[in-house]
Amino acid sequence: MEDPYRDRTSLAKGARDIAKVAKRHAVKKVSKVVDRASDEYASGRNYSRFENDEDEGADEDGYTYQDGGAQREEDEGSSDATEGHDDEDEIYEGEYQGVPAGGGASGGRGQVAVDGVKDKRELEKEREADVEELAQQYELIIQECGHGRFQWQLFFVLGLALMSDGVEVFVVGFVLPSAETDMCVPNSGAGWLGSVVYLGMMVGAFFWGGLSDKVGRRQCLLVCMSVNGFFSFLSSFVQGYGTFLFCRMFSGFGIGGAVPIVFSYFAECLAREKRGEHLSWLCMFWMVGGIYASAMAWAIIPHYGWSFSMGSAYQFHSWRVFVVVCALPCVSAVVALTFMPESPRFYLEMGKHDEAWMVLKQIHDTNMRARGEPEKVFTVNRIKIPKHLDELVEMQSESANPVLKVLFRIKSELYGIWLTFMKCWDYPVKDNTVKLAIVWFSLSFGYYGLSVWFPDVIKHLQADDYASRVKIHNNERTEDFTFNFTLENQIHRNGVFINDRFIGMKFKAVTFIDSSFQSCYFEDVSSVGSVFRNCTIIDGFFYNTDIDDSKLIGSTVINSTFAHNKTGCQMTFDDDYSAYWVYFINFLGTLAVLPGNIVSALLMDKVGRLSMLGGSMVLSGISCFFLWFGTSESMMIAMLCLYNGLSISAWNSLDVVTAELYPTDRRGTGFGFCNAMCKLAAVLGNVIFGSLVGITKSIPILLASTVLVGGGLVGLRLPDTRSNVLM
Repeated sequence: MEDPYRDRTSLAKGARDIAKVAKRHAVKKVSKVVDRASDEYASGRNYSRFENDEDEGADEDGYTYQDGGAQREEDEGSSDATEGHDDEDEIYEGEYQGVPAGGGASGGRGQVAVDGVKDKRELEKEREADVEELAQQYELIIQECGHGRFQWQLFFVLGLALMSDGVEVFVVGFVLPSAETDMCVPNSGAGWLGSVVYLGMMVGAFFWGGLSDKVGRRQCLLVCMSVNGFFSFLSSFVQGYGTFLFCRMFSGFGIGGAVPIVFSYFAECLAREKRGEHLSWLCMFWMVGGIYASAMAWAIIPHYGWSFSMGSAYQFHSWRVFVVVCALPCVSAVVALTFMPESPRFYLEMGKHDEAWMVLKQIHDTNMRARGEPEKVFTVNRIKIPKHLDELVEMQSESANPVLKVLFRIKSELYGIWLTFMKCWDYPVKDNTVKLAIVWFSLSFGYYGLSVWFPDVIKHLQADDYASRVKIHNNERTEDFTFNFTLENQIHRNGVFINDRFIGMKFKAVTFIDSSFQSCYFEDVSSVGSVFRNCTIIDGFFYNTDIDDSKLIGSTVINSTFAHNKTGCQMTFDDDYSAYWVYFINFLGTLAVLPGNIVSALLMDKVGRLSMLGGSMVLSGISCFFLWFGTSESMMIAMLCLYNGLSISAWNSLDVVTAELYPTDRRGTGFGFCNAMCKLAAVLGNVIFGSLVGITKSIPILLASTVLVGGGLVGLRLPDTRSNVLM
C-alpha cells in the first residue's frame, strides 16, 4: 500500500512543478501579446492574434479550440447565454460558443485555484498581464462596436441622473430661506439644511461609489437614485424641521452616488478617441440641472397662492411644490435606467464573460442597425478574463434569522468596500489618489465658497441700498383714518394714532418707535420684518393678525384684545421682487457656464486634460482679484458669470481625468472618495465664506485665489491619460 501512495504523491508533486513552469512560459507569451497589441492598434482591429496565441498555448492553458469554439481538456465550459441552442440553427461567423478565453477561467467567475506552493508575486504579475491584455482587447472590441445609437441612449439616461445631482445642489439654496421661515426655525438652527445635505452627499458618494465596484454600476445607480427620489418626495410633505432635515440628508445620501457612478459607467462604454469629448458633453447636464432648478424656483416659489392648508397643523406652501417638481428628473432617470444594461467592462472584471459578451453584442447590433448595416456580424467570441487574487470569501451565516443574514451581508459589503478603498492607496495608484484629492478639495472649496459668498454679498448690497431709501416720519398724528394699503420701508418716531383702522394691509420693514395707539382696530394685518419698539397700545383690538409678543419689543399693552391670531411663521412673497432677483442671478450664473462647457468638450482631446484642468483653475484664481472692483450689483453679477465660465472647464477635465486614472476594479471607489472630498470642501467653504459676508473682501478673495491656483498647479502634476486605454 505504501508504494502506490508514494507514486501518487510523487506524481502530484511533479504535476505541480510542471504547472509552475508552464505558467512562467504563459506570462512571457502574454507580455509579447500585449506588446504586439499596442503595435497593431494603429494598423486596425485584429482579434486573430488573441485566438492564435491561445491556440499555440493550448497545452499550457488547458484549452483546445475547435471550429471557432473552445473546449477545456479537463472541464467543458457552459454558457447560460447560449444554453438551449437549437442544433438546426445556422451557426454564423462570430457566434459565441460559451467558453471564456484565457486565464484558466471557466463559466462565470474566473476564479483561480491557488496552489499552496505558488508564489503570490508571480500570481500578481500574471494578473497584471491579464489586465493589460484585457484593456487592449476591450479597446479594440469597443471600437468594433462603434459609437452610435447605444452610446447616445446611455448619454441621455445618465444625463438625467447627473442633472438630478445639479438640481439637488441648487434646491438647498433656493429652499433654505422659505423652509426655515415656514417651519419657524430660530436663528440658532438656521443654515443646518445646507450642511446636512452636503454631509449626506459626502457619505453617499463614498458608499455608492465603492458599492458600484462590488455589485455593478447600473444596479447601484438605480438604488441610489431611488433613495434620492423617495426622500425628496417625502421631504415635501413633512412639517417638522427635524424630520425635514432627516429626509433631505437621506436624499443627499442617495444622490451622492450619481457623479462617481455616472462617469465610471459612461467611460466604460466609450472608445479612447471619443472618451474625453463625450464625457465633457455629459457634464453639461449638471448645468442643465442648475438651469432647471433656477427656472422652477423663479416660476413657483414666489407664488404664495400656490398653496393649501388643512387646518393650522398642515401647510403645503409653494416651496414644497418646488421640491416635488425638482424630484422629477430623478424619477425619470430611474425609469430610463431600467432599460439599460450593465457595464460590460464591469462584467469582465467580475469574471462574468457570458454576460459581458451579450452586452457587447447588444451594443454592436444596436449601432449597426442604426447605421443601416444590420447584417454586420459581431466577430468577437472570446475575451480575456483576469484572475481574481485575494478574493473576499463571503461566509454564509449559520443563523436562519433573516435579519441576521441581512446584517451579515451588509457587514460583508462594507468590509469589501473598505478593502477596495485601501487598494486606492497601493503603488502606483497612491500618488494619483493624493493629488486628485487635493485638486478636488481645492476646486470645490473655492467654487462652493464663492458660490455662497457671491449671492450673500449681492444681498448685502441690496440691503444697504434698501436701507438708504428708508422714509422717516417724526411726530406724526392721525385720527379716524383707515389704512388699507401697504406700508413699506418706513420708520415712525413719536407718532400718535387715535381711533385709526388698519384693515387688510401689510407692514413690510416698518418700525414704530416710541409711538402710541389709542382705540385702534387691526384686522387681517400681516407684518414682515416689522416691529413695535417702546410703543404704548391702549384699548386696541387685534383680529386675525400676526402681531404677537415677538413684535411688541419693550411695548406696553393696556386693555387690548387679541382674537384669532395667526399662528406659526407667516410667509409672503407678494410684491417681493428680491426673491425673483435671487433666482434670476443664479440662473445667469448657471447659464454662464455654457460657453465653457462647449469649449472644454471641443478641446478636451486636442489641448489635453491636464492643460485644461490646470489652466482653468489658475485663470479662475486670477479672476477672483477682479472682485475688488465689485461695488455694485451689476458688477458682482458680471464677476459671478466670469468666474463660473472659467471654472467649468476645470470641473469637466477633473471628471474625465478621475474616471481614466483609476482601474476598473476600483474606479467607482476612487471616484467616490474624491467626490466625498469635494462635498467636505463644500461644507467648509459654506461655513468659512458665509461668516465673512459684510465683514471684509480681502480674506475671501485671497483665500479663494490661493486655493485655486495651488490646486491647479497640483493638477498639472497628474499623469496624462489622453492616449491611454481604460484599465
